[in-house]
Amino acid sequence: MSTTYAEEQLGTDNDNGTMPANVAALGEQVIGHRIVSVERDGRAFTITLDSGKRVQLVDTDDCCAHTDLGAFLLHPDRVDHIITGIGTTDGYTSWHIYADMGDVLELTVSWSSGNPFYYGYGFDIKVAEPDVIRVQAYVGEPAAIGDNAASG
Repeated sequence: MSTTYAEEQLGTDNDNGTMPANVAALGEQVIGHRIVSVERDGRAFTITLDSGKRVQLVDTDDCCAHTDLGAFLLHPDRVDHIITGIGTTDGYTSWHIYADMGDVLELTVSWSSGNPFYYGYGFDIKVAEPDVIRVQAYVGEPAAIGDNAASG
């Protein structure tokens, strides 16, 4: 089973390219990975990936313009599949993060450009890379494990 969604076209009086750019930015972070967990904390929604990377969608609200995550549906039976794409339906109000077996995560999004295009809208997408393990290089011969002999 292969899932794809036709690319939606929004009128230039409703969107200046922000919503397609928002979906593309999320895709750049999640495609090629598996979802380990998702969490909603206030205005922030965090997707943790198999690499340890955390991708956060933060609701925005700027006067009469906004983007809010209303609901999400994770399909636990499909999280073992690598994400192959993101599609939208219903005027960018339904986002589909999908793999070869169908939607892995569905997002219900409310958005408005407000007074086009004076105010900002679209999710604020934040990315936290996993902590990097730093290995210190030693010069000379390393001591055996458990060797506490001090020089001197």
